[in-house]
Amino acid sequence: MTQTLLVTGASGKLGRAVVNHLLDTFKVPAERIIATTRTPANLGDLAARGVTVRQADFDDAASMAKAFKGADRLLIISTDELAIQGKRREQQVAAVTAASKAGVAHLLYTSLPNPEPGAAVLFAPDHYDTEQAIKASGVPYTIFRNGWYDENLFMSAPQILASGHWYSSAGEGRISYCARDDMAAAIAGGLVSGASESTTYTLTGPQAYTTTEVAALITEVTGKPIEVIQLSDEALTEGIKAAGLPEPIARVLVSFDTAARAGGLGMVTDAVEKLSGRKPTTLKQFLEANKAALAG
Repeated sequence: MTQTLLVTGASGKLGRAVVNHLLDTFKVPAERIIATTRTPANLGDLAARGVTVRQADFDDAASMAKAFKGADRLLIISTDELAIQGKRREQQVAAVTAASKAGVAHLLYTSLPNPEPGAAVLFAPDHYDTEQAIKASGVPYTIFRNGWYDENLFMSAPQILASGHWYSSAGEGRISYCARDDMAAAIAGGLVSGASESTTYTLTGPQAYTTTEVAALITEVTGKPIEVIQLSDEALTEGIKAAGLPEPIARVLVSFDTAARAGGLGMVTDAVEKLSGRKPTTLKQFLEANKAALAG
């Protein structure tokens, strides 16, 4: 490995996992890795291992120009800016521009399954527009369309288990959950591959599940029964608002169920295994390993 690899958002859960896989799974020399973040102090452990840590703020073009210098293969991890509509798109397109100006040889980006116009997930346009900016840059690229994390279940499972009810509007729609660490290993594999052609991968778990099937697995692992109650999108939105969440957030959450019902999140591929060299964790294995976390 002679190329310099750069990972943005390295203090986040996915970014940190990608860097750790570069070091530990793929044995990339630390001096060939650049980790960027808005808060370099949070990456002291990686700096201690010899990784170059740089400050980069997606709202500050000058900081990105400095941080991206010398990178051959650069991974842009999508930001978590959802509060202000359009802000995430601006940040990510700015990062694409900075990477192109820095002369990187290959751009990599974490996107969303099926983000094309008409997608049900409300923030899909942020990803689609970023993909288009990458393609327009002329830089060879790898796009990882990340499916739903197993870890997303931690956001709702404690409440579901406490009440015994799972309110959903997904119907019989399926979601191919995948463990974050499996996706991180696949993304790290794409970074180290040295592949120069432009490619798009959809990263998923090994099986897609309906809400009822996931509830049954959680019950099997925890011993606590769960009743799935299907609602309309509108009724589910009102219920989430009544629980105290702002309407914009409620609508984003419900859009996930809408997308599942429309078939946009149920694709299953073998890309994770091909890129990482290992079989992805099954949802049941994940639930069993994280039984305590399910209860909050």
